[in-house]
Amino acid sequence: MHGTGVRQKRFDATFDQVARSLRDHLPDADLVPCYWGGDFGVTVAGGLRSVPAERVTRGVLDDVPAAGPLEQEVALWSLLLADPLCELRVLAAASGSEDYGMPGVRSPGETVARRLADLAERRPATGELPVLLDSLGITGHYGPVLHRVAGSTEFTEACVRARDAVDAREVAAAAARAVTAGLLAAAEDEAMCTGAERDRLADLFGGLLGGTVRAPGGRATALLGALALRILTQPALNHWRTPLTDGSAPALGDILRYQARGGPLRDHLEGVIRSGTGPAVLIGHSLGGIALVDLLAMAAIRQAPLSDVRLLVTVGSQAPFLHECGALTGLPPGAGLPPGFPRWLNIYDRQDLLAFRAAPVFPDDARVSDHEVISRQPFPLSHGAYWKIEALYERIAEALPASGRPEPGAAE
Repeated sequence: MHGTGVRQKRFDATFDQVARSLRDHLPDADLVPCYWGGDFGVTVAGGLRSVPAERVTRGVLDDVPAAGPLEQEVALWSLLLADPLCELRVLAAASGSEDYGMPGVRSPGETVARRLADLAERRPATGELPVLLDSLGITGHYGPVLHRVAGSTEFTEACVRARDAVDAREVAAAAARAVTAGLLAAAEDEAMCTGAERDRLADLFGGLLGGTVRAPGGRATALLGALALRILTQPALNHWRTPLTDGSAPALGDILRYQARGGPLRDHLEGVIRSGTGPAVLIGHSLGGIALVDLLAMAAIRQAPLSDVRLLVTVGSQAPFLHECGALTGLPPGAGLPPGFPRWLNIYDRQDLLAFRAAPVFPDDARVSDHEVISRQPFPLSHGAYWKIEALYERIAEALPASGRPEPGAAE
């Protein structure tokens, strides 16, 4: 069962990915899709008139606390996703050479520029790159993004100022990251991409451009590091409020509609579950996990539990947080899980700002367990990257002993 803001095309692609991965661990399970976005999702009509007019405030930023390597990596990629050309802009401004070389002799930087221009015109038809682009769902953005980077003033100036092989390799690596970030930003939440896949994509572009460094480094990191760790401060949020709200309106609307009128969706979900012919494993992402927790809790409270449910799996779910706030429909504030509620495996990524832990909210309930996965992606990409993480499927399989795995009829 999918989460908020998802519609048919994206659901179909996600279900295909989940089904392929689950079958590696549960080959006998009958996987049943539960799509609800079309009938129960929200459509915003008339524009977003409720958003206040944009107003950017300015002020002194506090010092950023020390961050570990993972936090630094996530912060830097957050900045690149917000502004794919930022590293190239720094390199163009920081390069000190004013010697533009001998006329008629192509400099190392000009070679990088020529390679990117060629890639923009002719995407490789074979090899690992086109396969990876297709698997990430970003092939359609290839031409526009590469042309945008290749034609940017930032890239052109950085290449002109790269007079030796060391500078050229740094520009090539920065351009590879700019292209990678641009592709993922263009695809938005339709891209299902882990940190490993992102790194591999950057490596492939870097190799084609003549660079090999995967993570931002050198001069660019010295100037961008502090800014990257501060990118989500209030001035930035104020500046981006209108586009962020516009892009998130379907997802936010789905949540609000469910909280106000979730009964029809839960009725639909119960019908899907009861249509199965054997023990079921229920998997819910984001808002889908909230609806599943509500449904199972309400059924158990009225002493009519869905007895064929063997395991509930929530992924990137807000259900524990809502219960802490007293806002979970299925449970009274402060109440524990009722008898008849199934075992609950809650999977989260701490970089996913919409994912919460369940076990601390129900500390004395042995039915509830958490499992952390690491996508190495910043939010919001971390919220959709779960389905490409093998550890997720391994943990689900571990939660089902061989003797207790579902027969055909399990619902997803």
